[in-house]
Amino acid sequence: MPQSLDELIDLLDLEEIEIGLFRARQPDTQLQRAFGGQVLAQALVAAARTVPASRVLHSLHAYFLRPGRTDIPIVYDVETIRDGRSFSSRRVVARQGGSVIFYLSSSFHEDEEGFEHADPVPDDVPGPDESPRLGEVLSKVSGRSAALWEREWGVLDVRYVGDSRSGGNLADPRHPARARVWVRVEGGLPEDPRLHQAALAYASDLTLLSATTVPHNVFIGINVQGTSLDHAMWFHRPFRADDWLLYDQVSPSASGGLGLATARLFQHRTLVANVAQEGLIRPTT
Repeated sequence: MPQSLDELIDLLDLEEIEIGLFRARQPDTQLQRAFGGQVLAQALVAAARTVPASRVLHSLHAYFLRPGRTDIPIVYDVETIRDGRSFSSRRVVARQGGSVIFYLSSSFHEDEEGFEHADPVPDDVPGPDESPRLGEVLSKVSGRSAALWEREWGVLDVRYVGDSRSGGNLADPRHPARARVWVRVEGGLPEDPRLHQAALAYASDLTLLSATTVPHNVFIGINVQGTSLDHAMWFHRPFRADDWLLYDQVSPSASGGLGLATARLFQHRTLVANVAQEGLIRPTT
């Protein structure tokens, strides 16, 4: 996976091989399957490449249908569903090796004036400089080197704030599954807001499903098989993916091998996006 900003930008620079048809690079990785955030971000870039620049993504809904391979390219086929006076809708089908592996529906909107309100940022949250790197936390839990994390996720700076498991600083009997991290892309991205949205979509898939396992004191990749099944995002306000974002995550339910997590993303104390994801959380031991 990308270890540097340049590698991430290259990963999101798709080749247009026909009108509305794009081919994506694969990263240097030791993962057995493509990271869901990579597929999500690349599909978003493909959709945005077919929409007028004045229209900004405000929502996306995606389904992960099959695991993506890491040894052959993924092709993204963009269908123009509608271009109205203020909205554009696109559907993206990702194919690999002759099979459909992913669907994305996305909607873009011309900026306009309207009503304003937003949830406030949570109080008393330790800042990123007061929070340990997520790789260090996972290393202590798993016994594996933090270098493995840096090998795959080095382009993301993720700081662990805490969660609601016994003794955690987010303990709340009304919400038994809560977790918070700070996240940003390491380095300075270009000014293109669509690139910042794609980078945030990439990062949003990294920790969200883990919130569903918090009350059970198990960990995805250690004693739980975790797989993203569907993913939705709503973008409310401008932000920078290379500046700190507070990722406030909660899981309202887990049952039948599936976990649901929702999250709010804040930057400079302002709500900038919401996320929801359901995934497989299957015990392996």
